[in-house]
Amino acid sequence: MTLIIETYQNRPTRAEVSLSRLRHNLETVRALTGPGVQIMAMVKANAYGHGIKTVSEEFLSAGATYLGVAYLEEAVFLRRSGINAPILVCGAINTDQIPDFLEHGIEITSSSLDKSRAISQEAARAGKTALVHLKVDTGMERIGVHWYHAERFIQGTMELPGIRVAGVFSHLAKAESDPDFTRTQISRFSKTVDFMAQKNVLPPLVHLANSAGIMSYRDAHFTMVRPGIMLYGCDPYGYDPSREYAGRKILPAMTLKTRVSYFKVVPAGTGISYNHTHVTREQTRIVTLPVGYGDGYPRLLSNRSEVIIRGRRCPVVGTICMDQLMADLGPAGTAYNGDDVLLFGVMNGDAIPIEELCEKTGSIPYEMMCGISMRVPRVYVE
Repeated sequence: MTLIIETYQNRPTRAEVSLSRLRHNLETVRALTGPGVQIMAMVKANAYGHGIKTVSEEFLSAGATYLGVAYLEEAVFLRRSGINAPILVCGAINTDQIPDFLEHGIEITSSSLDKSRAISQEAARAGKTALVHLKVDTGMERIGVHWYHAERFIQGTMELPGIRVAGVFSHLAKAESDPDFTRTQISRFSKTVDFMAQKNVLPPLVHLANSAGIMSYRDAHFTMVRPGIMLYGCDPYGYDPSREYAGRKILPAMTLKTRVSYFKVVPAGTGISYNHTHVTREQTRIVTLPVGYGDGYPRLLSNRSEVIIRGRRCPVVGTICMDQLMADLGPAGTAYNGDDVLLFGVMNGDAIPIEELCEKTGSIPYEMMCGISMRVPRVYVE
């Protein structure tokens, strides 16, 4: 029997996830797309760190019709968790995985004619029909057949037994930063869609738009959209709390908190943490917090970030450890063991945007949210 350490739900460090904000953000997608466009909620990478099972259930109950993941094991986990909604694995497949797709009723991305043939052969062997989405590369250069070779790929796949083409899709590479190239991609994809329509083989699901595409390019919506980062409350165009889409703001869903675990008075001239990268200039009050880079709070934030304790911003001082970090309350600062501490997000009207931390580390919200480790419990709140 394999034993694993289970997440301790009462751990002082926790990621609080607002279900009402997740629903609000999905409703914002609906407001931007209208009722005729289906929504594939992207829940890959543990729902961007928010917890794949609970978040998937929430999005489905709020009106998403599909779930999108990157890997087969994510989809199998959802199936074994009792989720029966359509799931597409958007990433490239290994052909030895095809039997598991068929067994669990998971939709497959075919990114080449060779892969379509392998899917067809396995479906025939199993006596099943594989649901397939064809991936056309319009400029991402990741997976998929180039748009200028798509006709042969489409026709060849359509001729294979055991395959039902449920969708065709591509991915926008620079929707948040390059309107000209984005319109080029939309044009390339539209030509593929037109070809399929002319051949009377256009599938019901035609999808291209990611979050930025949903926000800014209505002609990229087609019959389904694939929101990702905007569902979790981050704007691909950058942090601006006043910005609205269809008269609505997108709202960050995750708040990372911890609690004070130790308090001490430290004399002037005292080095803090490994290698004494911070030395106190005067007598001050230091608190220790039970969170570190092993939890996903980046070591690069050492001596650079702030936390909020009792409504005050306090600098993180010294090198962030794997499991702990120190913050300086100042000479007259007050805190008690067990006090809540805000690392990022919103607490009691105070805020530290995740984007603020990303700017200091050269990272992006996607990476930081996905980096919150599994030993940090996800606590769901309304």
